[in-house]
Amino acid sequence: MALPVSAPAAPSSSLSRLREIAPGLLLCLVIAALCIMIRNATGIAALNPVVLALAAGIAIGATVGRPAALKPGIAYAVKPLLRAAIVLLGLQVTLGELVALGPGALALAVAVVALTLPFTIWLGRVLGVEPALSQLIGTGTAICGASAIVAANQVARGKDEDVTYALAVITLCGTASLILFPLLGDLMGMSERAYGLWAGAAIHEVVQAVGAAAAGGPEASQSGTVMKLARVFLLAPAVVALGWWVARGGTEAGAAKAPVPWFAFGFLGLVVLGSTGLVPRAAVDASRFLVPLMLAASVAALGISTDLKALKKRGARPLLLGVASTVFIAVLALVGVALVG
Repeated sequence: MALPVSAPAAPSSSLSRLREIAPGLLLCLVIAALCIMIRNATGIAALNPVVLALAAGIAIGATVGRPAALKPGIAYAVKPLLRAAIVLLGLQVTLGELVALGPGALALAVAVVALTLPFTIWLGRVLGVEPALSQLIGTGTAICGASAIVAANQVARGKDEDVTYALAVITLCGTASLILFPLLGDLMGMSERAYGLWAGAAIHEVVQAVGAAAAGGPEASQSGTVMKLARVFLLAPAVVALGWWVARGGTEAGAAKAPVPWFAFGFLGLVVLGSTGLVPRAAVDASRFLVPLMLAASVAALGISTDLKALKKRGARPLLLGVASTVFIAVLALVGVALVG
């Protein structure tokens, strides 16, 4: 009796998957690396690689389009790569740094996030801005700019155009804050510590907040940086809360259940792990290199996927919402700093 001949082993599914996503993912990573090189070469902190990557992605999408061979890798960059970047971000915040701020300053960090996000969502409803876009603008303003926007969209589930518009609004408002805060701090005669806390509590992007705080002197730089990190720490709780709210029907899209943001718990887990002192310094330094690269690649993918015609339809109301939200958090943080002393 002849023995059955076994068929040749099929290529592993993981290898096939890698080949499928490689072209699009590689393109996004190359864009991200070039944008980081541009920022580093110029030394201009305001040239955020994430923003540059967004602009480059939009330009590529508008001129070259979205070839079928690139789509799997672009989709991978938008979700799995982004979530991994948010998790790694947890290594850059330690519980010890947060405790060193003191209870008053920590309460201020919680207050600006807890009040700015719902205020922005409410005002967005008043202005007629789409709920998902209001959520993204509110999260970006309240927490940490681009990182918060792309993380929050995992539960808000806005369109690519919503994310692109929110990133543009937050970039514009954050850059204006970077320029105006040092001038306003001087006019008000704020102490170094008070000014640093104000900048760290109110300005959107980490690089913008740190840059503005540094203009106030060494003590302002220290207090501003740690205050900003406190807001970054609140990214995970805020995304979890937003996902819960959306799932309960807090928006018109609430009927579609929001996914559980497991990446947020991964972020918190690495914050705790990093606070133990067991994580090698080389790993923390590696995260400082990888996170901007991964975030920029994710946003480049979003830019490539963006439909400019759909973006234009959003009109000026979301921009007005972003400006109003920025003014709100600036005033709120200023009052909070006066109370903290």
